[in-house]
Amino acid sequence: MTNVPSDNVLIFDTTLRDGEQSPGATMTHDEKLEIAEMLDDMGVDIIEAGFPIASEGDFAAVSEIAKRSKQATICGLSRAMVKDIDRAAEAVRHAGRPRIHTFIGTSPLHRAIPNLTMDEMADVIHNTVSHARNLVDDVQWSPMDATRTEHDYLCRVIEIAIKAGATTINIPDTVGYTAPRESADLIKMLLERVPGADEIIFATHCHNDLGMATANALAAVEAGARQIECTINGLGERAGNTALEEVVMALKVRHDIMPWKSRVDTTKIMQISRRVAQVSGFAVQFNKAIVGKNAFAHESGIHQDGMLKNAETFEIMRPEDVGLSATSLVLGKHSGRAALRDRLNQLGFEVGDNQMKDVFVRFKELADRKKEIYDDDLIALMTDGSDAENDRLQVKFLRVICGTEAPQSADLTMEIDGVDHQKTATGDGPVDATFNAIKELFPHEASLQLYQVHAVTEGTDAQATVTVRMEEDGKIVTGQSADTDTVVASAKAYVNALNNLITRREKTKPDAE
Repeated sequence: MTNVPSDNVLIFDTTLRDGEQSPGATMTHDEKLEIAEMLDDMGVDIIEAGFPIASEGDFAAVSEIAKRSKQATICGLSRAMVKDIDRAAEAVRHAGRPRIHTFIGTSPLHRAIPNLTMDEMADVIHNTVSHARNLVDDVQWSPMDATRTEHDYLCRVIEIAIKAGATTINIPDTVGYTAPRESADLIKMLLERVPGADEIIFATHCHNDLGMATANALAAVEAGARQIECTINGLGERAGNTALEEVVMALKVRHDIMPWKSRVDTTKIMQISRRVAQVSGFAVQFNKAIVGKNAFAHESGIHQDGMLKNAETFEIMRPEDVGLSATSLVLGKHSGRAALRDRLNQLGFEVGDNQMKDVFVRFKELADRKKEIYDDDLIALMTDGSDAENDRLQVKFLRVICGTEAPQSADLTMEIDGVDHQKTATGDGPVDATFNAIKELFPHEASLQLYQVHAVTEGTDAQATVTVRMEEDGKIVTGQSADTDTVVASAKAYVNALNNLITRREKTKPDAE
């Protein structure tokens, strides 16, 4: 395998490209830069930073990520078109390790879309891969829907791509159709039949439509693939992609039967998982492997007894291995800055002195309302979407009146560009009334696409984390906030989304391009 020891597996993260293609998961420019920095820092080998031809915003994000990258190869996706490839090359040119990833659908169903014969498509593949290789030394090629492509034709076009200069051949299970044995057999067949296969890297890209993405990816590695394409939290179109945290921890925990390793620092998994969940607006299900809230929780009496005697009775990995603390330290209103800063550092949050002043004030306010503050409360505090210093809209006062009969009413005072405005509105419930008051104070045409509430901890004084997703003229934004009062958290999340929408409007003005 080219430049990859036989016992290594490259981790190719496509959270910023395939992950962002999840409906409603669009990230802002700054959020993409932040996630890319975290991926680079945790040791991901290749970051697919976006689809540069898709929009000016995507191009700008890929270009800036390429400039900032320290270790990772930065990859831009392109269709099998010269203009796409040129745009991708321009976007990644500042990276220390630039890569172009070009693709075309090769299955019978996908060949029918551009209405190309097998020979015509073979010519397109040769010409576009050759063009990409003339621009960068590292070219990845994908036969989209490879798992439903005839084996003879798949071997033929892969050989063409290798001869044209591709250094990585990715085998996508684009619609999540394959199964583990089939995934392994396909890689074995290609390694045996394709001339030059032993000189390049085979990659696997699996979707989770049948719930087998992780199993399919690991089966492909066992058969000889040496690159796994994946996303944080398994984010991606439809049912999502192979989850980075799952394959990385599977390789680590079951190294006895899967003797391959990755460069990923697994102790950084929880921090990036939480951040991706926040910026995408896609909460992690409680029983999600590795990063779910219940992944290291034990309620059964038998399990608890076993855990107290020996943690290995019911845990195959340590919480610390993925960046969780083994204990949940309780803080309260008498806790000082030093204890708070130390706990935040243990949770993966590096807090500067200026930020610490704001965090400590909010921590004390929370402590006055909540007797005991747990790790999850601190995480909610740190991932609150509000930015009081820069936000044009801020919730200053909210009082709701609820009764057994509708309508409910909300009395809201909101600061808009430094000036307080007040409105009382009614609605079908306190949250609806609150949202109506906000809309009357700040009229807009954005539609509410998602409203979800999660309790951060247990108990009647638990914080609620509210996520709101809104759409306006094709622009999708999310807002998030946490508070012990669910209605207050809802108001702040809604306003946070509006502030993000205002920012998007400003960035897409014609004179800003």
